[in-house]
Amino acid sequence: MPATVSATKTRAALRTSASISLQLLLVLLMTWVALWVLGRTWSVVWPLVVALLLTTLTWPMARFLRRHGWRPALAASAVTVLFLLVAAGTVVLIAVPVASQSGDLVSGVEDGIAQVREWAAGPPLNIGDDQVTQAFDAAIARVQDSVGSIITVTLSGVGTLVNGVVTTVLAVFLMFFFLKDGPRFLPWLTRQLPGRLATDVPVVAERGWDALGAFVRSQAFVGLLDAVFIGLGLWIVGVPLVLPLAVLTFVSAFVPIVGALFAGFVAVLIALVSNGPTDALIVLAIIIAVQQLEGNVFQPIIQSRGLGLHAAVVLLAVTLGGSLAGIVGSLLAVPVAALISVVWNYVREQLVDTPPEPEPEAGEQEPDAVVPTGEPT
Repeated sequence: MPATVSATKTRAALRTSASISLQLLLVLLMTWVALWVLGRTWSVVWPLVVALLLTTLTWPMARFLRRHGWRPALAASAVTVLFLLVAAGTVVLIAVPVASQSGDLVSGVEDGIAQVREWAAGPPLNIGDDQVTQAFDAAIARVQDSVGSIITVTLSGVGTLVNGVVTTVLAVFLMFFFLKDGPRFLPWLTRQLPGRLATDVPVVAERGWDALGAFVRSQAFVGLLDAVFIGLGLWIVGVPLVLPLAVLTFVSAFVPIVGALFAGFVAVLIALVSNGPTDALIVLAIIIAVQQLEGNVFQPIIQSRGLGLHAAVVLLAVTLGGSLAGIVGSLLAVPVAALISVVWNYVREQLVDTPPEPEPEAGEQEPDAVVPTGEPT
């Protein structure tokens, strides 16, 4: 008898394991299908995602205007125009000072190149002008041999630039419609969904919207910290174009990894051509210190508090997103993790708040079978 019971338990355990494995395979298959569909429709999904992030950034002002009697279309138009003016002003704030000091920067670059050549000509390298000329001629010959590849890369870069412009224009138009008609979305969604979904999906959507808003606000605050500390360090060292560099640092904070590298490279380059290699190394040390504090301390703590995620989860999400989808994955990793957390918390709440119904005892009728006295059956 014990052997028979053991065999029965083993078969039951194997059936349970096989059932769970099949369910996991189905989940993985559906996940792969969803990702494949997402990749095929990415040209539409990406502007939609950008528009949602921009809307979370501009919605507080639109909500303020609507509460003070502005019509939805007028409030959305005003906020959209103001956003475009701020974006254009940011570009001007960066471009005008750079253009006004371009002559000094060019002369600084020439002096820097001359200093590098003098240093290379001395010990221990002892590189003469003839060797530099030979290297230059070899570089020109290599470029001439790679004309086809350069043209291909250039055309792909132009295509990427055009796609970026189209995405930006479409995202701005979508942002306007989201600001104008956003509050009507959840009631409309409630009317379209059947049964319990009419309650669950709007609640999850509202919580997801709050999570996206918390992400954008925390990212803006982290970018402001970077801009203030790096700008203060540049001002102390005496690097020119402090304000444009601080603005560039703030804007680039919304693009993880590459944005920080680009802003830091520009700051170090300007310090090198204007103040020399010593100040450039000091600026590099300041940028590395601030970015390490921002990436490992400020950003995880701020985002974990605003999104309800642990700091380690934020770090792991950014790492995983970057390894799976590059820059876009790093940008979307934290909000996606926050949305997953929102869905999971809501499901857990429903499971806890809805206890199982007790089974009827023997001889007791089911609740549906009870007929009130005096009413026809």
